[in-house]
Amino acid sequence: MPDTLLPPPLVEARGLHLSLPGPAGAVHILRGIDLDMAAGDSVGLVGPSGSGKTSLLMVLAGLERATEGALHVAGHDLGAMGEDALARFRRETVGIVFQSFHLIPTLSALENVALPLELAGADGARDRAAESLRAVGLAHRLGHLPGQLSGGEQQRVALARAFVARPRLLLADEPTGNLDLGTGQAVMDLLFGLQATHGTTLLLITHDPALAARCASVVRMRDGRIEAPVPAP
Repeated sequence: MPDTLLPPPLVEARGLHLSLPGPAGAVHILRGIDLDMAAGDSVGLVGPSGSGKTSLLMVLAGLERATEGALHVAGHDLGAMGEDALARFRRETVGIVFQSFHLIPTLSALENVALPLELAGADGARDRAAESLRAVGLAHRLGHLPGQLSGGEQQRVALARAFVARPRLLLADEPTGNLDLGTGQAVMDLLFGLQATHGTTLLLITHDPALAARCASVVRMRDGRIEAPVPAP
């Protein structure tokens, strides 16, 4: 027997399928996805539009249920969980950053970041939110509404919100898609810095090969399937 046993993957997907109803019948979006991600790993997910990247993210987050297959994330069997359990799983285990910032326009930066903690009944939500905003360089913007912030600042608020509960898995879907090149670079430097600091497992969807290459590995999707890993440059 080996002296040590490898820990199980943080993400373990086997044979994931996702089919959704359409006007002409079922639309097959995911077609047998196998994916392992170790704790602290970073994976860049690339592929053409419509290949199923965002749908895979939604399934990993517990926002869509796979039609077939098995999915375990951080020890949770997502296929066996009810809606309440999935909601708790998302609050406690997963952070998500989208291309659109999804901030509540009537809440300040501090209130936006504190909200998920408050909904979970966590102690010290405002203090933890302020700390998270300081970590992304926005200590001077705590009381500002989203409309008073630049696009880059809004995405940094979204990053602070995603990391505030110390998620084990961070899912990022084109997080620089609405930002100019320089601002996007700064946001991604922050994202990778926070990911390394907290040991968070990262799945990054991007159309930018250079950005994907910053991850430890890159995989490509096409027609709802994961192709062979992309060779390192």
